[in-house]
Amino acid sequence: MTRTIYIIIAVAVAAILLVFLPVILPSGAGPAYLYLIVLGLDIYLWSSIRRSLSDLSHPMAVVMRILYWFPLAMLIGASVTMFFIHFSYWRPSIRIWVFGIIVLAYASKLIPVFLLILADLLRLVKFTWRFTSHQTMPVPTAKRGISRSRFLRYTGFLGGGIVFSSMLAGMVKWVYDFRIHRVKVPLSGLPSSFSGYRIVQISDLHLGSWSSDKPLQEAVGLINSLNPDLVVFTGDLVNYQTNEVDGFGDSLLDIQAPDGVVAILGNHDYGDYMMWDDEKDKTRNMDDLVGFYDKLGWRLLRNESLVISRGKDAMGIIGVENWGANLRFPRKGDLAAAQKHLPGTVAARVLLSHDPTHWQHIVSRRNPEIGLTLSGHTHGMQMGIETKQFRWSPAQYMYRYWAGLYRKEFTNQYLYVNRGLGHIGYPGRIGILPEITLLELVSAN
Repeated sequence: MTRTIYIIIAVAVAAILLVFLPVILPSGAGPAYLYLIVLGLDIYLWSSIRRSLSDLSHPMAVVMRILYWFPLAMLIGASVTMFFIHFSYWRPSIRIWVFGIIVLAYASKLIPVFLLILADLLRLVKFTWRFTSHQTMPVPTAKRGISRSRFLRYTGFLGGGIVFSSMLAGMVKWVYDFRIHRVKVPLSGLPSSFSGYRIVQISDLHLGSWSSDKPLQEAVGLINSLNPDLVVFTGDLVNYQTNEVDGFGDSLLDIQAPDGVVAILGNHDYGDYMMWDDEKDKTRNMDDLVGFYDKLGWRLLRNESLVISRGKDAMGIIGVENWGANLRFPRKGDLAAAQKHLPGTVAARVLLSHDPTHWQHIVSRRNPEIGLTLSGHTHGMQMGIETKQFRWSPAQYMYRYWAGLYRKEFTNQYLYVNRGLGHIGYPGRIGILPEITLLELVSAN
């Protein structure tokens, strides 16, 4: 069977499934086009590599076939299982590795598929040009080197191998490779008694993505070793629902700071990504989340503020609910309500707001009294490159402010975006490693 026939089959199957998939797919299993893309990708790539298996022994060829099609089988099996059991109820280790292998496999296939398509387009253009110009096909002659199409194919396979090994290392080695970022931030109105005040920020724990609490214990040890005056958590404690916190409470209880731990909600904390049977279940889920914070002794700020005092001096900590420029995310943040009861004499103000677009679109434009905003949310997309001379991440195409410290031009308003301590989706990190931030406040006066 030639490669052309494989491509024709892929197109035909995709056309048939486009009609029937929306009807036969289990509810909640995912959009039909996703399955069409995955199936087309698999068949198209298989049409190119299947010939290479003829050089292998029969047992090895069988093993390679199984390995190639195994991720598709896992995707189908996971989708069907989700029809009966939502994946938030799966055992964490199973959930992480099932979806990790699926993401790993198909991310690795994208590069060879792209270059194979490019090679096929080059052949198509060449054929079309010869056909329209009535040129005859040249007689094949022996040539040194390899053709462009073969070069692209080999490059694609090499690129796929690099992606596979990098993502596997990100899942096994770097996912819990915690890094401490130390930053000094000038804060307007900061009294001299607060100079050197140490805030440790953590964000985006996503406890539903942790297979055990052992790495979390390590992170807590690092947090306490920084001797913070205050610890702040800037949202996304869970992925989908509050029961994901089970088994992690004891580790989080160990976080110590003289001025305590302050937290806010992120977009994942509201339970909006679950299909609830009853609205009361969603309300109960939020009540359970608030109750969990109460058990930890963390102060959850929901459009509220608190005052931290040093004798007669004071600093305000403001916490708002989630506000995102993207309408897919909740817009519950209310700065006016949050600062309503904050004394006007408090000049130094630190805002906790999960999504950095809140600072971009609201805080930096309308609230000059807020000197520092602490956010998370982006994770730095959990992959990228960061050196002293160069920074790049896919996150920068979605968020103007995606990691690190930013300053509004000609002012003393600052934003710090934490890269997140946990992970979601891809269960790993490449380049953008999990972060614990130590912010030392100094006076900007």
